[in-house]
Amino acid sequence: MTSLIGSPLPYTDLPSTHGGVINPARLRGLSVIFCYPWTGRPGVENPPNWDLIPGAHGSTPQAQAYAQLHPSFLALNAQIFGISFQEPPWQSEFAIRCSLPFPLLSDADHIFANALRLETFRTGGEDYLKRITLIARDGTIIAARDTIPDPATDAPVVLKTVEGLEETYKTSS
Repeated sequence: MTSLIGSPLPYTDLPSTHGGVINPARLRGLSVIFCYPWTGRPGVENPPNWDLIPGAHGSTPQAQAYAQLHPSFLALNAQIFGISFQEPPWQSEFAIRCSLPFPLLSDADHIFANALRLETFRTGGEDYLKRITLIARDGTIIAARDTIPDPATDAPVVLKTVEGLEETYKTSS
């Protein structure tokens, strides 16, 4: 969604799995925000028709890939955040179970997604975010990736993008 480039991140307080709230508009420096539909939980069935929805599966491998590459993002001074419509307790259980070193943010009220007009899909009477990754600098979107055929490869692709952005930023400063 190149139409998002240049847009400010929404000014809204989102509950964080690291405690408190984080307001995306107030983020300084480089931020990577991967928006994902839903993470499962052992013993809990997927939402209805989940297997039939293109792009629905893959949130766990996507988050785990970001966790694995977290040190590389930090070396570039890039923060990582994950956002979904899931409630904070569900996200916290997932973050602990997967040992995620970065916060997940809950957009359960859809304020962040609605402000950016992010795409969603509906199943089982619930709305879910379509997968998109945003890269922002000082609260403004500078890149967006909405075609993510394999969520497990999103983090390495975005890392390469961030490396390129940082190189460009250094030479233009």
